[in-house]
Amino acid sequence: MRLFHYADDTEIKQGRTTDIYFVRTKEILKAKKMENIHVVAEVTAGDLPNGWPWGVLCGIEEAAHLLEGCPLDVYAMPEGTIFFSDDFKGIREPVAFVEGPYGEFCILETPLLGLICQSSGVATKAARMRKVAGKKTLISFGMRRMHPAISPMLDRAAYVGGFDGVSSLMGAEVVEAGPSGTMPHALIIAIGDQVEAWKAFDEIIPSDVPRVCITDTYFDEKIESIMAADALKDRLVGVRLDTPRSRKGDFAEIVKEVRWELDVRGHKHVKIFVSGGLNEESVKTLSEAGAEAFGVGTSVSNAATVDFALDLIEVEGKPSAKRGKLSRKKQVWRCPSCMTDLVLPFSDPEPNCPKCAGKMITMLRPLIKSGEIATELPKPSEIRQFVLNQLEKMPPLF
Repeated sequence: MRLFHYADDTEIKQGRTTDIYFVRTKEILKAKKMENIHVVAEVTAGDLPNGWPWGVLCGIEEAAHLLEGCPLDVYAMPEGTIFFSDDFKGIREPVAFVEGPYGEFCILETPLLGLICQSSGVATKAARMRKVAGKKTLISFGMRRMHPAISPMLDRAAYVGGFDGVSSLMGAEVVEAGPSGTMPHALIIAIGDQVEAWKAFDEIIPSDVPRVCITDTYFDEKIESIMAADALKDRLVGVRLDTPRSRKGDFAEIVKEVRWELDVRGHKHVKIFVSGGLNEESVKTLSEAGAEAFGVGTSVSNAATVDFALDLIEVEGKPSAKRGKLSRKKQVWRCPSCMTDLVLPFSDPEPNCPKCAGKMITMLRPLIKSGEIATELPKPSEIRQFVLNQLEKMPPLF
């Protein structure tokens, strides 16, 4: 008996998490001896959530493992690509296409979309946070809000989107880094005294773990921050303010006050780490107030999913698509200089950038050829750096 409600690797690969109508479609095609009908299907997004101007593509590694072994060719944008819903001319952009016998992959449509829709939403939200936080520290804190079975995926998506670290153990393994975190209020309450709890942390936890004390358990944030600085002195790296919304205080003003009082007492080295209900707007505001690190939870782990869809656009070499979709296999061309995209039929020659007349590059590249993964799958740290490089070319959010 399974204790937790999740699907394992084998069940996902077998299509056990698909919608029933794809199973029925496969049965009908098989009965009509059309299971091997050759199609091209493309993955596109409609309007991005909340009016986002761009998204970050995530989940391509998992998509490759899902389709690996099927007699298909798959082209996709590299994982971590900043993509747009439409190109320069308003043509919807494919982020990937699948080509081969439809009966071989129709039951995998549902898990394929699930692998990229949610992770791309998380990676995009993380990248937006990174854009407003600049060089300041971002840590993923959102695992307690989501089903634990997917916590490694969520932490990975936040990390590749630009976060500096993750708090969960398995998430840290996936991104190949040590887990990051401070201490909970529970430690303070269990010991019964803030100073004793902070000193116990300093005494027992290995020295390579930064000493960041939570300073809003019993007293005013300013008072507890000063107490922590006096207790740990130069060993104190930071104080964490997890001011709950129920306090109805001005969080930015609290940050400014704490910063001032630490500075005038000679504790300028102590950083202010904030957490609790953060989003892009509050990260920007608190950053300007003096916060230097952010623990972000629900707004990233529960980010809006990107509404990708998979649609047939060719059948047996002939253009064929439902209404509202454009038929024929396509290529996305991008100008690396100005991040302008242009969608053209796949066989069209290389264009010049319609904005700056510069050289353009292809964005849909071989991922799977004849069922085998045809490219190196980069490490999370490499994808993250790719995202950061692209973010530098994107305009400010606010």
